[in-house]
Amino acid sequence: MDGDDFMARSAGILMPITSLPSPYGIGTIGKAAYDFVDFLKYSGQKYWQILPVGPTSYGDSPYQSFSTYAGNPYLIDLDFLCEENLLIRDEITALDWGEDEEKIDYAKIYNNRFKVLKIAYDRFMALDDKEKWDFWKFCDKNDSWLGNYALYMSVKNYFGNKAWTEWPDKLIRHRNPDTINYYNKLLGYDVGFWKFVQYKFYSQWADFKKYANDNGVLIFGDMPIYVAMDSADTWANPDVFWLDSDRKPVCVAGCPPDYFSETGQLWGNPLYDWIYLEETGYDWWFKRIESASKMFDVTRIDHFRAFASFYAIPYPAENGTNILNVIFLRRFICNISGHFRTAVMNPSGRESIFPAVCSMTRRILFPYPS
Repeated sequence: MDGDDFMARSAGILMPITSLPSPYGIGTIGKAAYDFVDFLKYSGQKYWQILPVGPTSYGDSPYQSFSTYAGNPYLIDLDFLCEENLLIRDEITALDWGEDEEKIDYAKIYNNRFKVLKIAYDRFMALDDKEKWDFWKFCDKNDSWLGNYALYMSVKNYFGNKAWTEWPDKLIRHRNPDTINYYNKLLGYDVGFWKFVQYKFYSQWADFKKYANDNGVLIFGDMPIYVAMDSADTWANPDVFWLDSDRKPVCVAGCPPDYFSETGQLWGNPLYDWIYLEETGYDWWFKRIESASKMFDVTRIDHFRAFASFYAIPYPAENGTNILNVIFLRRFICNISGHFRTAVMNPSGRESIFPAVCSMTRRILFPYPS
């Protein structure tokens, strides 16, 4: 997709994948997703805009995810797993996925989805090694994030789903190498399961995206600018974030009181250590953008304004009344393929670290300031 095609006037529809119809409680990248692509094609639409597709954490918000790289296990289509003989349909239909067809019962989804995915995992692991070759290749290709995510989810479940900052073993909280090896061996089955789940998500996603693109539909993705405090990203990359010596946040994200809220908003996301990011050439951010560019055709960065300035709420806090306004004067240069454009100006007139355009294999779209 060249620049002229990208900037040509076009239209699309915002539709969260989870809102698609499904007999199993939540929309997936299954037949209903393919049908929606057909609808977009026949109605002359170019873009399907979606919400973030990462695994949701407490509260089930797509903007609070356990990983910026992992896909949501809820989006894996169970009927496709039946077609692969990894599941038997009766194993799915026998479970309670919720009574209201217009609402998602996340408690029932959480309690039942992983039961059937583990059945599929056990059947998959019983296959001949030749049939698992693509799985091993996937694990090796994505080892930079997959191993940390799979171990994080396994240890989290082992400790009763507590946030990693509350795990009783300080050595694993602080990622002691010997302790990481210990838990990888102790929880080997679970680590393998979480890797399998991502393998199936990405396999189904690749087929779905190819079908959309072959039919002239581009996937317009959504990337939250912040990651969740309770995430594999924060646990595995503490230097990237503004944390203290015990790996607790110094300040968290939010916004001050305004007309709509007398106490402001406390989002709770850890803030970035932009000094460390600058010293490391923003490598963490470039890897994140590169990953999004492979998953989506166009990427929206949610709350991109925080590249220019952001609010910092000293931790711990109950609301957004005690807040600091931080303005960065460093330039965030996006130079992934040897090209960058000058940063835009923020409303205060100071130079912003937010780039106007990133030139990548697939175009990254940064929405304009409002």
